[in-house]
Amino acid sequence: MEQAILITFYLVTLIYSIIFHEVSHGVAALWLGDKTAKYAGRLSLEPIRHIDLIGSIILPLFMILTTGFAFGWAKPVPYNPYNLRWKKWGPVVVAFAGPITNFLIAFIVAIGASFINVSMSQKYTIVTYLLEREWSSLVHLVVGSPLLIIYAVCAMIIFWNVLLGTFNFMPIPPLDGSKLIFTIFNVPQKVQIFLEQWGFFILVILLMTPTFAMPFYLLLRFLWEIFFKLSF
Repeated sequence: MEQAILITFYLVTLIYSIIFHEVSHGVAALWLGDKTAKYAGRLSLEPIRHIDLIGSIILPLFMILTTGFAFGWAKPVPYNPYNLRWKKWGPVVVAFAGPITNFLIAFIVAIGASFINVSMSQKYTIVTYLLEREWSSLVHLVVGSPLLIIYAVCAMIIFWNVLLGTFNFMPIPPLDGSKLIFTIFNVPQKVQIFLEQWGFFILVILLMTPTFAMPFYLLLRFLWEIFFKLSF
């Protein structure tokens, strides 16, 4: 029972990390003059407005049951680039608002978690169990201790937001980092649309290729280490 509750927290922190990521796109677009997301009701943090049946529910549940890990996505927040005050760099600002928000959340939560009055060794062990997805060991460690449970939830928030921020900064369509590449190299609109439609399949292939996946994972581990150390 305790393990199921812990995994529920794991999935909820994933979903809300994605929601904050998506909402930040809409907020950035609004700041630049586009009200599309506002009129679509997508500036709300209510999950029902953002949840994608497959990406937010079915896939994460399937992955957690089969691999012990989960990942997912929400419905993209709509915006009209032609309404932005900065025609050239506006889409880059809107895109980068998502991963920057994730890193900001991870930083704030890490600083807050550093004030939780539990030993550094216990925090380190929680992080280790989380990264290795040792759910039963994690449950046995934190059960009965409200402070350890709070730190475990903070560690989950840091985990997901660093992962989402790093992942979405990759310059591969349809990820947010691709907007910078499109702008710098002045990629035609038709090419952008084509790459964003098919780029996901390219991304999946790349992530299955050790030559690409290993450097990404090493970078991710490096950033996790930085943010988790802030929380100790």
